[in-house]
Amino acid sequence: MATVSTIKSETLQVPGGSLYFEVRGSGPVLLLMPGGPADATTFRRMEDRLAADYTVVTYDPRGLSHSSAFDPSDDARMVEIFADDVHRLLAETGQGRACVFGSSGGALIALELAKRHPEQLDTVVAHEPPSPALLSDTARVRAAMEDVCDACASEGLWPAMGRFMTLVGIQGGPPPAAEGEPTPEMLEAQALMERNLEFFLGRYIRNIARYEPDLEALRACTCRIVPAVGAESEGQLAHDGGLGLAKKLGIEAIVFPGDHGGFDGRPEEFAYKLREVLLGDGLRGVHR
Repeated sequence: MATVSTIKSETLQVPGGSLYFEVRGSGPVLLLMPGGPADATTFRRMEDRLAADYTVVTYDPRGLSHSSAFDPSDDARMVEIFADDVHRLLAETGQGRACVFGSSGGALIALELAKRHPEQLDTVVAHEPPSPALLSDTARVRAAMEDVCDACASEGLWPAMGRFMTLVGIQGGPPPAAEGEPTPEMLEAQALMERNLEFFLGRYIRNIARYEPDLEALRACTCRIVPAVGAESEGQLAHDGGLGLAKKLGIEAIVFPGDHGGFDGRPEEFAYKLREVLLGDGLRGVHR
């Protein structure tokens, strides 16, 4: 079992807002970037397994949890602003070139970071980026992602969630109601989850759908970029995005244990694989 490490919680001021972030462990910086409505707690189950070798940094993207709200007037530049936020977070926490693991939408933010600031980075692992631009049916998927946001505005949170789950190929629905009288802590957690989901389904997905990774810049990037997919998510939209990224970069995707959220479902094996990838083991042909 991994030794439990101490978490240091801090806040970083960025242009127009603030980022909540957490740091644990020691060694080279490893930034773990969440996707969708997820926050700094997303990678909890594997953080300690990495903190013995790395300074593990996690954070709440703007608009989510304990970070500041995201100005709607900046939505068209959301990916670029999120990448700039992460650039500033690495400047605050960095000790030389950092490694980055980006999950889902976080993988797309990581690709934009690599384009803009490759000098900060050693290795970027882009795990299942759900970008229509990386798929063969770009127009259809982009329209469907836009439809999710429209449904959130016109029909509400859970109908939009149903459309999203169908689109990405994952089964799910509203969380089950808790038994008994909810505590204040439970009500606070539920309100936070719903606020994050409203940002994700109402705004975030639309801007992820419209984002076009700069493949030419990524091919010329001085840092190492590793497309990745889950062993158990074959056929899902984000898995196809990881394969699409690999194909467009002319390399093979690395297969990680578990599904789209393998870092939570298979934390020990996932952390082992991530450490192996960051060390460069068995990565012949990966773009550098």
